[in-house]
Amino acid sequence: MEIDRPGPGEELNLGEATVPRLAATVIVLRGGGTALEVLLVKRNPEARFMGGAWVFPGGAVDRDEGHGEDALRAAAVREVTEEAGIRLPSPEGFVPYSRWTPPPQVKIRFDTWFYLAPLPAGAEPRVDGSEIVDARWYAPADALRAATDGQLLLVFPTIKHLEQLSSFGSADALLDHARSREIRPVEPRVVMSGEQARVVLPGESGYDG
Repeated sequence: MEIDRPGPGEELNLGEATVPRLAATVIVLRGGGTALEVLLVKRNPEARFMGGAWVFPGGAVDRDEGHGEDALRAAAVREVTEEAGIRLPSPEGFVPYSRWTPPPQVKIRFDTWFYLAPLPAGAEPRVDGSEIVDARWYAPADALRAATDGQLLLVFPTIKHLEQLSSFGSADALLDHARSREIRPVEPRVVMSGEQARVVLPGESGYDG
């Protein structure tokens, strides 16, 4: 599994940096106090952005959704409904988890807030077969192993979130942790090694070089 190179939709931009669009992503959880599984959806391989990648449901804020926190949460509800066929309850109950912006060298950029939301009782994912062609539940560590085995295509932000989530034994434990978590914006950097690009996070070797 190549986790240190730009994935589909993360190709390098050698010109002026693109201004990132505001976006929301939802990590839908199930398992309660006994287990932790997250929902991953597979983007249509023909899609221009992230084609074939398994991701958390999400997308850009629409203009008519306004600005700020309310717009992010509205976009989160809409995207989970459109991509996974799940109608989430009031977005006020979403728990912010992280905020990511791709490096300036990446062509397509989103200022993305990641939220946690438990799966509503009785709900199950349904895909439209157009934008999203599959959906599966994974324990975070199992998703990472599937990617290593070549069964899933994962992109850098998804991999890094799954690595963090794999340390929690249940959905409830993760939610409890997130409610006290300080959200600090994360902007990875692209480090060139010869003709190859490597993506690094703050605190990792090469980030401040």
